Amino acid sequence: MLPEKKPLIILTGPTAAGKTELSLKLAEAVNGEMISADSMQVYRYMNIGTAKIRPEKMRGIRHYLIDVLDPREEFNVVRFQQMAKQAAEEIYARGRLPIVVGGTGFYIQALLYDISFEEEAPSPYREELTDYYRQHGAKALHDRLLAVDPVSYEQIHANNVKRVIRALEFYHENGYPISKHNEEQRKKESPFTFCYFVLTDDRKTLYDRIEKRIDRMLEEGLADEVKWLLDYGCTRDMVSMQGLGYKEIIAWLSHECTKEEAVEILKRDTRHFAKRQLTWFRRERNVVLIDKSGFSSENEILDTMLDHCRQKGILS
Repeated sequence: MLPEKKPLIILTGPTAAGKTELSLKLAEAVNGEMISADSMQVYRYMNIGTAKIRPEKMRGIRHYLIDVLDPREEFNVVRFQQMAKQAAEEIYARGRLPIVVGGTGFYIQALLYDISFEEEAPSPYREELTDYYRQHGAKALHDRLLAVDPVSYEQIHANNVKRVIRALEFYHENGYPISKHNEEQRKKESPFTFCYFVLTDDRKTLYDRIEKRIDRMLEEGLADEVKWLLDYGCTRDMVSMQGLGYKEIIAWLSHECTKEEAVEILKRDTRHFAKRQLTWFRRERNVVLIDKSGFSSENEILDTMLDHCRQKGILS
């Protein structure tokens, strides 16, 4: 007899879509607890640039994978998968329902389909690619990916150097793209009974929210946060400092551009990032797309989500 699948709810969507407030209402309605699927909120001291929910705003709901790593540590999909699985087991043990909330689609996919990641020893080719990056920069390295794996080229940002190198290394060693490998992994059956909600909004509204959020971050002291992190020992090549809002401010503080240029680049790149997020989520299987512009209130959205959970047997 096959083991019964455990229930899981996912609430994701592009940056600034309004996931946080809705996730709190959802958790209250289903006796749930949160697992953050955000590649930056896992780091302590990085509060403003990550739009991290603060403890006083959590309404007593437990949040996992927030404020658990030092920003000088590396965080990746393998580590996320391990930590998220452990968090889910703790939530189940207390008789509660895990809700995965965040915008890092690759992390969500890794947990939802229990994707296998085989760690391989560094190859001479990886060293060669690393040297190429140091000599020519992230964009030149990223451009090499276009020739061998255009799907990964679109999915992986140029600044995510480690993933770019891994994709190039995979192609070199296997003769076919890592995107094809990932596509095969995505066909696996999930070990969960799940509802996968993707929250979005009218594009203009979403882009306005992004711009206002960035303006608010700057008013709240994003530049001071970045200065503190640099004084703390973080360097621009660390994974934590590659996040949107951090690398742009570092460029300004390093006198590589003006403040106005840094803000313009940050707003542009965040809009592009939101667009890439939506493209990713729309490609995923069995997602429920929730366009906020089609609802009159957040409570109406919540009722729709709860109905889907009942239909899946997650709620009675």
